Amino acid sequence: MKEEALHPKTIAAQGFRQIDLKKKTRLSESVIQASLFFAGILSILITLAIVYELGKEALLFFNDPDVTLMKFFGTTKWQPGIGQYGIWALVSSTLVTSTIAILISLPLGLAAAIYLSEYASYRARSILKPILEILAGIPTVVYGYFALLFVTPILKSIFGDALQVYNMLSAGLVMGIMILPLISSMSEDALSAVPNSLREAAYAMGATKYEASVQIVLPAALSGIGAAVIIGISRAVGETMIVAVAAGAGPNFTFNPLQAAETMTGHIARISGGDLSYNSIDYTSLFAIALMLFLVTLVLNLVSQWVVNRFREQYE
Repeated sequence: MKEEALHPKTIAAQGFRQIDLKKKTRLSESVIQASLFFAGILSILITLAIVYELGKEALLFFNDPDVTLMKFFGTTKWQPGIGQYGIWALVSSTLVTSTIAILISLPLGLAAAIYLSEYASYRARSILKPILEILAGIPTVVYGYFALLFVTPILKSIFGDALQVYNMLSAGLVMGIMILPLISSMSEDALSAVPNSLREAAYAMGATKYEASVQIVLPAALSGIGAAVIIGISRAVGETMIVAVAAGAGPNFTFNPLQAAETMTGHIARISGGDLSYNSIDYTSLFAIALMLFLVTLVLNLVSQWVVNRFREQYE
């Protein structure tokens, strides 16, 4: 048997078999690498196609002789039908509702993530996390009517006549509830990915569980938490049905959350549902709003990325 195993033909056959396995492995890896590369390129091409289409249609809006950049960025009234093109009437309400949503969802989502990652038992985590993520599966139109018919009457009893029936406060609060599972789930995943060696080192130095969680684990997971916040902000800025139902149906330049105002997405949903003739000023204005919405989301993402990179702690 030993002589057979050492026979030159046997050794050659084994060598060819190993070469075939290496070729198959390299071929499969090449296919996977090419597929991933194609997926990445495809996502970039889709983004460029969206920007191109928005820019092409928005250019028709700005080519109108009555539309100027001064009117678009320098005024606060939005009624294209009568020559008022102040985009800030829509941007302000979008920022107000999104800010309220983040102020609600970030502390609650982060607290829930810390509890699930650092304090909850395996049984409690397996029960609470799916229940929390159920919120992500509720249709947004249901959230909209929940804000209008449940949250607004409660706020009305608190603020009285100062609160309008349609208002940005109730819409922002319910938007915060909507994106809460998104932020908590992604933040919990980031916290759970922190190596246990950091926790054990903190305990060895005499840190309590709270100190280890807040001062060690939380900074180590800041990049993942930042990504969750970025996605949450983008989700809040792009939300449509909640603000369309509960925030108001008329452009209004105000930063008072107790008043009614229409966001960019809510305005697009309301106007696009009507009979708009192609190339009319109202039709092309929708693409100008959409392009502005894209730019606002891009700026918010860049700012969030800068904050994460500025305050992130790296561990070797």
